[in-house]
Amino acid sequence: MFLRRLLLAATMLSFAPPALAQEAAEDADRAGDQEIVVAGIRQAYRGDFGIREIPQAIGIIGSEQLEDNNITDLTAALDLNASVARQNNFGGLWDSYAVRGFTGDTNQPSGYLVNGFNAGRGFGGPRDIAGVERIEILKGPNAALFGRGEPGGTVNIVTKRALFGSNRGEVSASYGSFDSVRADADVNLALGETAAVRLIGFFENADSFRDTVKSESFGFLPSVGIRLGPDTVLSYDLELTRKEVPFDRGVVAIDGELGLIPNSRFLGEPGDGPMKANATGHQLQLQHEFNADWTFLGGGSYRQTSLEGFSSDPELAASRQPLFRDGRSLARQRRYRDYDAQHAVLRAEVAGDFSLGGLRNRLLIGADYDRFEYDQSLLRYRPPPLSSNPTEQASNIIDIFLPVYGRFPLPQLGPQTDRTDRQTAYGIYLQDQISLTDSLQIRIGGRFDEFSLLSRNNASGAAQSRSFDRFSPQFGIVWEASRALSVYAAYGEGFRSNIGADAAGRVFDPETSKSFEVGTKFALLKGALTGTFAAFELRKGNVLAADPGNPGFSLPIGEAGSRGVELDVQGRLPRGFELLLSYAFIDAEVREDVIDSDLGFAILAGDPLLNIPRHNLNVQLANEVNVAGRPLRVGAGVHHVGERLGETGADFHLPAYTLVRAFANWRPHERLELFAEANNLLDEVYYPSSYSALWIQPGAPRTASAGVRLQF
Repeated sequence: MFLRRLLLAATMLSFAPPALAQEAAEDADRAGDQEIVVAGIRQAYRGDFGIREIPQAIGIIGSEQLEDNNITDLTAALDLNASVARQNNFGGLWDSYAVRGFTGDTNQPSGYLVNGFNAGRGFGGPRDIAGVERIEILKGPNAALFGRGEPGGTVNIVTKRALFGSNRGEVSASYGSFDSVRADADVNLALGETAAVRLIGFFENADSFRDTVKSESFGFLPSVGIRLGPDTVLSYDLELTRKEVPFDRGVVAIDGELGLIPNSRFLGEPGDGPMKANATGHQLQLQHEFNADWTFLGGGSYRQTSLEGFSSDPELAASRQPLFRDGRSLARQRRYRDYDAQHAVLRAEVAGDFSLGGLRNRLLIGADYDRFEYDQSLLRYRPPPLSSNPTEQASNIIDIFLPVYGRFPLPQLGPQTDRTDRQTAYGIYLQDQISLTDSLQIRIGGRFDEFSLLSRNNASGAAQSRSFDRFSPQFGIVWEASRALSVYAAYGEGFRSNIGADAAGRVFDPETSKSFEVGTKFALLKGALTGTFAAFELRKGNVLAADPGNPGFSLPIGEAGSRGVELDVQGRLPRGFELLLSYAFIDAEVREDVIDSDLGFAILAGDPLLNIPRHNLNVQLANEVNVAGRPLRVGAGVHHVGERLGETGADFHLPAYTLVRAFANWRPHERLELFAEANNLLDEVYYPSSYSALWIQPGAPRTASAGVRLQF
């Protein structure tokens, strides 16, 4: 019934008023196409399609929006699209998000693509925006084509590539709240007509609104392009980033009540020092144009990441936590993590455009190989059970109202986990989009995956291995109702291996998914304003969730579902105003009961999924005026996030919040730009995400920054 109503709504939109004029489309189409095509190297898994020809919703976060809001990290950038919700960020040391209500393992960072390569896995810290041209949120069933992704969608980061025949550069520096200092550089050098080098780097040092928490990070992200011939381009990209920041589990809620301690209060131990997250990645791609209709794209990537350091984390077990009794004494574990990961990817595809039986076919066929190895060494000290009447030192207590850091000697650690997980995957895929008429196209395709997973306990030598294979089909249809409007529907299935094991060492079964989407893509105001309205329903089996009885581990919760509607609109309004609007209603819930009477928790069918708001809205307006004869760009935005579940298997929710931001950029000279931005202008107290009622990430108060950008 739900899907029937959504399909009816999408069909009704196809009979929109004449404002969606026929003459609007060609210019709008070309603008839309340019947003998803990279000069020199195509995007993998994409093929040659205009946005309105694709039976799939696509969200684009461009470089102008990133610069307007002075966004420097991936998580903040994804806030601009309402289909994406923040998840557990592992003490500020990784990116984690859900698209259309679904994330992967809550104890792993979210995967993403970089220029079409699987690249988000591992422990290299949050992704910085330096070197990013744009971010694509590729939603819906077609995400299965990319392999090993979530059914809600896949995030693809498109990096800034070396440009042939261009010598130019840009440097910037900014200073912001809490003594945040940042510098960026981007210099492109053309080496004749056949080679180019682009040098990109950043450095950032900052305090924070969190007591005693400071961070430092830097990165070098160069790109090299070489023309091997008139139809052949080779590109190489390096990612070298380093980050140091204390592990920070955030604040606590006492008996479910937030705000009893200030959001600035750090509940770890400064004596633990910073965690160190490192990433070194290489990416090589070769593109060859056989002719105007056939293209080859292939390459490989290799990425090493590591995470190392100490932390003091609130104990979650009620039997060991005196905070649940006296409301002020927080017992803490102490941990030492030494995580290493290696991720290798090889891929190749051929795209062709040909006629068969009088019908136009656009074919995409390819194969990929993915190998991910994860070494996890964890030492831990855990507070003893309260039944043994432990001392405050034994429980590693901190008073949440009157904290005294370094009150006790740091506890000595013992072995907890020493494990290696290795996942190897092979995939082949095929997609054909057939033009049945000038206005009607169908898409058929599928992907076959074969996984093997090995999980080995290095301490005992015990190992478990599993192998899986599956074919995942996809189907789509696109009808161009007019040159300014298209209506589409799509269905796809997915298959994703769950890496790792539960607290008992059992290897997880893979996730399987089914997705259905209908929508319409439209152009208003003669193509100046474009948008997508989509409705979807997703179902996923063998879903993992945080294990309430064993923090840091996951447990399977069976089946989960997500359904909802989205509206994304972007472009120019009358009088020069620029609009960015993204709204999503998402109903994501558990579909099966998971009850463990021994550990005292229950996850019931109908329970919402962790950190997923039903309502999410981001809207932004900008305009450009002249000041002293020079352009001044000003804008403001509002971000609203609804109430979310804050702990799996519990009745604890994070409250809704609304944030207001503003920005301004002025060019007193054509090569000089002054910029400023302010976030959370109303100084709202808010909580973006949590893992449990004792691990809650607080949001920053009102902040601002200003800087200068010089182009040459």
